[in-house]
Amino acid sequence: MRIDSETRGKVLVTPQALFEMIESGAAPHIIVVQSTNPYTGADSRNGVYIPGAVEAEAYRDFQGPASPEAGNRPLPAIADLEVAARAWGLTCERPIIIYDADRAMTAARAWWVLKWADLPDVRVLDGGLPAWISAGLPTEDEPFIPEKSDISLSPGHMPQFDAEQAAGLAEEGVLLDARIRPNYIGGPEVGGDPARGHIPGALSAPTLDTLTDPGPFADSATLKELFSGLGIDGVKPVGVYCGAGMSAAHEVLALAAIGVEAAMYPGSWSHYVSRGDRPVKRGPFPR
Repeated sequence: MRIDSETRGKVLVTPQALFEMIESGAAPHIIVVQSTNPYTGADSRNGVYIPGAVEAEAYRDFQGPASPEAGNRPLPAIADLEVAARAWGLTCERPIIIYDADRAMTAARAWWVLKWADLPDVRVLDGGLPAWISAGLPTEDEPFIPEKSDISLSPGHMPQFDAEQAAGLAEEGVLLDARIRPNYIGGPEVGGDPARGHIPGALSAPTLDTLTDPGPFADSATLKELFSGLGIDGVKPVGVYCGAGMSAAHEVLALAAIGVEAAMYPGSWSHYVSRGDRPVKRGPFPR
């Protein structure tokens, strides 16, 4: 594991660093990931934009249609993502900075999906729009409308694992469950909800633990201590899952900030329990 600023800066950018990039005349592509929170109904659109930001939609652009075979938020079809990337004006020559208004919860998914699609330099604004505003940096009241690009994308450029590989990861490496702890522990199913609990051998590692109260990620030294306590040493393989591939991407991003490459289970829990015959463990302990 590495706790230097160079490693962190490859995946996270501070508001001041982004502002300096914009002012340098070599502005990056900037994407604001908008969403309607599926649990609260809150809409992230507030009419405030970082200059140059184009709009994307979390639950449309960075996932495909839900199905029992693929889970609630499967990866998008690469052809659909390519159409969207061209509309955003993306190119491979400029960095891509992604932000949201919700502690990077949706921006991290966008980061993972674009890296999966072979975009070389994708980073997340640490702290998102609230951190930008708190820093007193300029905003605009409309998104940027770019010229279309002709970028070509291809899938499969981020490490992944599936339900059949999860048990092996729990035995030979470290398998992390990024959901809030009550979902990990499990309990009675209500109204036809899918089974609750966790994959046997998985460790509870809520991705919210990687954040500070104001919103940005914890400093790298703290992240190192957090993940070391879960048995991650930078050598053993690491896999992360969550409910449907959102929180897991956020935790993969936190690990990348300290130089740990982790695989993600795109279908996550929603896929794992869809068949009904895979083992489920309930309670506070991995096994």
